[in-house]
Amino acid sequence: MPVISSFFGIVIRMFYREHGIGHVHAEYQGQQATFMFEGTILAGQLPRTAQRLVKEWTLAHTKELEADWERARLGQPLERIEPLQ
Repeated sequence: MPVISSFFGIVIRMFYREHGIGHVHAEYQGQQATFMFEGTILAGQLPRTAQRLVKEWTLAHTKELEADWERARLGQPLERIEPLQ
């Protein structure tokens, strides 16, 4: 469960050997949600402000997320991605 970024109390992870569409897992104050790289929620729920911040971050880092997704599929180490500021 590698952490690829964290900001404002939100922790973003990407898991190895997952299938399907590229996505990240976000956790905030014990709540979890899965987000597509364009910020759409696939599963779970976060408070509205946290959802907005994750969407903003995913949109700003789509290319880096896609590169990390490919690394994860190949079993390679993931790169950290700059946090939202």
